[in-house]
Amino acid sequence: MVRGRISRLSVRDVRFPTSLEGHGSDAMHTDPDYSAAYVILETDAEDGLKGYGLTFTLGKGTEVVVCAVNALAHHVLNTDLRDIIGDFRGFYRQLTSDGQLRWIGPEKGVVHLATAAVLNAIWDLWAKQEGKPLWKLLVDMDPRTLLSCIDFRYITDVLTEEEAYEILQKGQVGKKEREGQMLMQGYPAYTTSCAWLGYSDDKLRQLCTEALKDGWTRFKVKVGADLQDDIRRCRLIRNMIGPEKTLMMDANQRWDVPEAVEWMAKLAEFKPLWIEEPTSPDDILGHATIAKALVPLGVGVATGEQCHNRVIFKQLLQAKALQFLQIDSCRLGSVNENLSVLLMAKKFEIPVCPHAGGVGLCELVQHLIIFDFISVSASLKNRMCEYVDHLHEHFRYPVVIKKASYMPPQDAGYSTEMKEESVKKHQYPDGEVWKKLLAAKG
Repeated sequence: MVRGRISRLSVRDVRFPTSLEGHGSDAMHTDPDYSAAYVILETDAEDGLKGYGLTFTLGKGTEVVVCAVNALAHHVLNTDLRDIIGDFRGFYRQLTSDGQLRWIGPEKGVVHLATAAVLNAIWDLWAKQEGKPLWKLLVDMDPRTLLSCIDFRYITDVLTEEEAYEILQKGQVGKKEREGQMLMQGYPAYTTSCAWLGYSDDKLRQLCTEALKDGWTRFKVKVGADLQDDIRRCRLIRNMIGPEKTLMMDANQRWDVPEAVEWMAKLAEFKPLWIEEPTSPDDILGHATIAKALVPLGVGVATGEQCHNRVIFKQLLQAKALQFLQIDSCRLGSVNENLSVLLMAKKFEIPVCPHAGGVGLCELVQHLIIFDFISVSASLKNRMCEYVDHLHEHFRYPVVIKKASYMPPQDAGYSTEMKEESVKKHQYPDGEVWKKLLAAKG
């Protein structure tokens, strides 16, 4: 039973100094500090439950997202949770259509990241009140109720609500069996932890060796800064993992369109399944050109972690610009918008392979992809979810990986809650960790 009026919204700037060891480094983001704008919602309900939400950032700029969260807070405060859930589509549109804030969006950039953090907290609170992990809340939801959470504006030329309903109705067949399969086997994952661009060859070898021992069969390597260096590193990792295991590449938007085609012609010998973000995430036709050019090489295009919204995904699908679609739990407008993208991907029969890593992205997106398999796609063909082995120790309900697969979370909520001690230590700039680092920098 959903209950309680939202009485308090607080937001904190939490940063982890991952740049010190090159974690997360790629061709465009050479010194990221994995960070989050971390939202906490409290209600006047007697159960004392709180909703926790976050959006992922790379250090600087988190304070801007925090400002945007505070600018949206008036839409949430003193609102009854039952009213939000009862008209979730309307509430989503209220947040994303704020008459003044919309001008610095709409549905993209800092305002949309802030929207994701707020809505993630609402979904966490709803799932906790229902006593279910978020994936189970979604799986058990009546299709009409689920669709009432989605704003179909701007995508009805590709997916109407009735078409989405038909997809969910078809997904009812075999649903219990697929849920049992997930509980037993988990959702297949791939690792990005071995081959950040800032890692030395020795570290790459060491991490690759450990991953192979742990049963990983799918690996992603960062490319795009220097062709000869890419060739050397890709050869190193391909020789280590052998010809039968899966290799993906990620350029993190580094190239122009012709450059992407030329570069990948040189890297195709290492048999990558995909090249991820080969050019600007906004260049739909550029992605389509690259995708078409790489077909003879047997290399797919993957993108999505920096796609602003469902409209960009709609056009990528329409233009046949990707072969692998990568949703992100904190860049799109939370679960609501991700549901619309999962349904569009199903209509186009494009596999969803979510972006994860960061701070809490693995914790959150596992719920979405497990729901997708059970209720929407009903397939594991060419599907896997990214996993990065960083910062999970700071969460109360961290991901559980067994045999290179995500095991479905069992705790109620969206797995978004961080340990208070970790938050205090890493709050910027007054937390213990940052006080020391900033003092050392003078």
